[in-house]
Amino acid sequence: MTTAHERIHLFDTTLRDGQQTPGIDFSVEDKIAIATMLDDFGMDYVEGGYPGANPTDTEFFSRKRTRNARFVAFGMTKRAGVSASNDPGLTSLLQAESDAICLVAKSWDYHVRVALGCTNEENLESIQASVEAVVASGKEAMIDCEHFFDGYKANPAYALACAKTAYDAGARWVVLCDTNGGTQPPEIRDIVTAVIAHGVPGANLGIHAHNDTGQAVANSLAAVEAGVRQIQGTLNGIGERCGNANLVTLIPTLALKEAYTSRFETAIDADRLQELTQLSHSFDELLNRSPDHQMPYVGASAFATKAGIHASALLKDPRTYEHVTPESVGNLRKVMVSDQGGKANFINALKRRGIVVSKDDPKLDKLISIVKEREATGYAYEGADASFAILAQRILGSVPDFFHVESFRVMVERRFDANGNLKTVSEAVVKVSVDGESTMSVAEGHGPVNALDLALRKDLGKYQSEIEDLELVDYKVRILNGGTEAITRVLIESVDGTGARWWTVGVSDNIIDASFQALMDSIVFKLLKNRDQAGLAAAE
Repeated sequence: MTTAHERIHLFDTTLRDGQQTPGIDFSVEDKIAIATMLDDFGMDYVEGGYPGANPTDTEFFSRKRTRNARFVAFGMTKRAGVSASNDPGLTSLLQAESDAICLVAKSWDYHVRVALGCTNEENLESIQASVEAVVASGKEAMIDCEHFFDGYKANPAYALACAKTAYDAGARWVVLCDTNGGTQPPEIRDIVTAVIAHGVPGANLGIHAHNDTGQAVANSLAAVEAGVRQIQGTLNGIGERCGNANLVTLIPTLALKEAYTSRFETAIDADRLQELTQLSHSFDELLNRSPDHQMPYVGASAFATKAGIHASALLKDPRTYEHVTPESVGNLRKVMVSDQGGKANFINALKRRGIVVSKDDPKLDKLISIVKEREATGYAYEGADASFAILAQRILGSVPDFFHVESFRVMVERRFDANGNLKTVSEAVVKVSVDGESTMSVAEGHGPVNALDLALRKDLGKYQSEIEDLELVDYKVRILNGGTEAITRVLIESVDGTGARWWTVGVSDNIIDASFQALMDSIVFKLLKNRDQAGLAAAE
């Protein structure tokens, strides 16, 4: 008989396997921001990348980037013919600032022969010695058995030997990978059952599924039913080719569906689950792409009912056309007679930022209508927590008038310098008034936005010392509609000396104006934050 509520461990590989997605290339700043999001949400493991493989990952692993989640470095088992202590790749992994190390190992004999060029026995020796070296270093050891299911189908005895060797050497987790993504759910179930029968307990097994037949989530759940207790996946299912198992779909399924809730638990409780839609959308904003409207649970259309007959039934009782309540995952019902559902979401969002408001407060209705109106014109408050916090404070309370920008001018000049080289120079002039006193600042920058930022922050009078540690670390532009009259949305990420990060947004048909709005919000947020007024969650 199985024990009630066994723990399923959630392993996020957005920053490692997700980085294989075509068109996605994370900077160190991106990685820090995403690791923080995953850590705050409650993932058990955050895999950060491959230290030593590139400068970004090496810098990212120069210190631990999570507070609660186990921070995981990824790399290869030692090479055949070299001892573990003399393998430079393994050495750099052991030196990285991580809690755990996930080693990738070949488990398909065809790959051992063709890719590694060594014997099957040498590969098993590499697995054993590498796992033992990780265990000896005091870090948690895990093995990704690459191409495990294909390897099992080709040579079951050898694939099983790879998994058992890793387990016997002390691996906390032996992760079975469907690297090519072609295995079907019944095959997953049968093969996992065979691995457990061969002596690797389910409590030490993980699943790493790819989505090449659209079944990565189904395969992960089939593995769980067969006994696996760790699931690897990514935010929004990003990953190479067709992506990885989508944790944003798996987590609410495990948390809300009776088939799983009666038997299993994860680190994500009901309160954290309400953050799911925001996590998914914030991640898409960070990638500078539109969220998928039809993504299960979190998509804008996930609870949108268009058909008249469905809509009228839905209004009588939402359960007629909803498999879970939208509020449970922080989403919204799109067909409403009243906006009670919307109100509850807003009250929750405000509470998370330390702003308490009653549902009968007329100012709340005003805030909801302004946010809806602005989002219709292109603002994205899910990805810009600080701008939302400022707007909410302005409407529900008050925001001090720290400074007033009387005017600004930006000039871009393309010219030849004295040596005949073509140069583009950007210059900005900003006129700011603080307590009725006007100052004018001029700055040159790498591009018009940088020049504007430098000029604006050059002289804020009595507030100048407060913004010395303010730094802009990312700037993303999205054109929201085509043509020359395009609406432009700018998202800016800022950081200060405390390590707090926040995002602000600006929207305009003029890119400089949109940038300026986001810059202004960033500075106002910093000044509010210095006075403990900026809301709690926005700057976490």
